[in-house]
Amino acid sequence: MKEIINETIKVLSKSGVILYPTDTIWGLGCDPQDEMAISTIYGIKQRSETKSMLVLVNSVEMLEDYVEYIPDVAYQLIEAASRPLTIIYPKAKNLASNLIAPDGSIGIRIAQCDLCQALVTAHGKPIVSTSANIAGQKSPLGFFDVSNEIKMAVDYIVPYKLNEFSPAKSSDIIKVHKSGKIDVIR
Repeated sequence: MKEIINETIKVLSKSGVILYPTDTIWGLGCDPQDEMAISTIYGIKQRSETKSMLVLVNSVEMLEDYVEYIPDVAYQLIEAASRPLTIIYPKAKNLASNLIAPDGSIGIRIAQCDLCQALVTAHGKPIVSTSANIAGQKSPLGFFDVSNEIKMAVDYIVPYKLNEFSPAKSSDIIKVHKSGKIDVIR
């Protein structure tokens, strides 16, 4: 797996877009501080840049570097989560402006799979993660569910779990407000 990690990090460091298996579904990823790469993903997905994407981190400590404030309830939700959980935090920081939602928020998930943990750790910062599909189409559970259009548009397909079908689904999404109020999005 070390070679896969090294090659992926090379691509990310050169404004590249990757196609990779996440702890939920197959995703598109890039460096979260690279506006050009983020714009490329929006183009590949044919998605409006007003619909923000999420980032994967490897720990609560890394999470704290990318949001200005973490409501106490968010720590409780992370601890209690039994499946992948994306939390939308109110004030993003240290990320490209075109990754952050118009209201200043950002969705962040602590990655649970070995590959994503290793990628984020090797990258030293989060990795963008969004479903590997054209906007409005079904999210891909396996590599073979990813359209050829998407496969041809990325800079690198991470050669990991290519023949596996994931029983997983997209993560749960919860928005936390500074006040501690919670909105269940999905």
